[in-house]
Amino acid sequence: MPNKPDTTKLWTFLFAVYIIWGSTYLGMKIATEVVPPFLLSAFRFLVAGTIMVCIGWRSEKQLPTRKQFLSAAFVGLMLIGIGNSTTALAVHYMPSGLVALIVAAIPVWFIGLDWAFFSKQRPTLMTVTGILIGLAGLFLLFNPFSADHSRDYPLWPLVVLAAGMACWTLGSLSVPRLSMPAPMTSAGLQMLTGAVFCFLVSSVTEDDAWSTLHHLSTRTISAYLYLVFMGSLVGFTSYSWLTRNAPPRLLSTYAYVNPVVALFLGWAIGHESLSARTLTACAIVIGGVILMTLGKRKVQDNKK
Repeated sequence: MPNKPDTTKLWTFLFAVYIIWGSTYLGMKIATEVVPPFLLSAFRFLVAGTIMVCIGWRSEKQLPTRKQFLSAAFVGLMLIGIGNSTTALAVHYMPSGLVALIVAAIPVWFIGLDWAFFSKQRPTLMTVTGILIGLAGLFLLFNPFSADHSRDYPLWPLVVLAAGMACWTLGSLSVPRLSMPAPMTSAGLQMLTGAVFCFLVSSVTEDDAWSTLHHLSTRTISAYLYLVFMGSLVGFTSYSWLTRNAPPRLLSTYAYVNPVVALFLGWAIGHESLSARTLTACAIVIGGVILMTLGKRKVQDNKK
């Protein structure tokens, strides 16, 4: 019987994922004040991916096969190249806390795309109820038909973010069905693939992006270093350890906590507005996500 993980270590890594991943939204917001989103993502994952590959090859001592390399490249394109970079694009134009709240609803994509293309497993009534509640919360928050003219950000990034979340989901659902390299090496290769893709997109869509590097401030560099070392390296390492040692029910709580952390930091540090409607929508969306998670877990328990 495997040894029970140390409780102190368990909660240390869990709180790291809570705080670090919840704070990366504000980090991206600050960093993209100067550097365009795709160029920022390219440099972020170029450095983080290089470090991760070096650590992986040194500790795992396994070179990937051609098939494993291509699998990691595909997943990196979907998760990092498209999924994460579109989040950076969204926070550039929208409040970081609201973007985090939208991303919190990603179980909708997992459930829908898994049902349509992978497991063909029909969602439970509880899951469908959670989806409807979550979507109602998002509609309350971003209702385009509202007479409220206080919104000071565009809504078009929502479409881009939705596409990015769909790609993130497809990439994540593909991982168990692909031959992947060892975990650390795989993560590094995914980051490097995402970095290459972001460099290409930046060269086409972000005019004079490289000239912004001449205007870097201490604030921008600090946010960038935080994203690389805390968000990409410490955050991933903590999450990776938790996937192997934490109960799934406990690990899943990060999806509920991250948007709360992001909303609070966006308000406290980023001076983003936090209205009663935003708080109400946050509670509704998180409630829907909890129901989705519980409904999915109920199906898994019944299959055991």
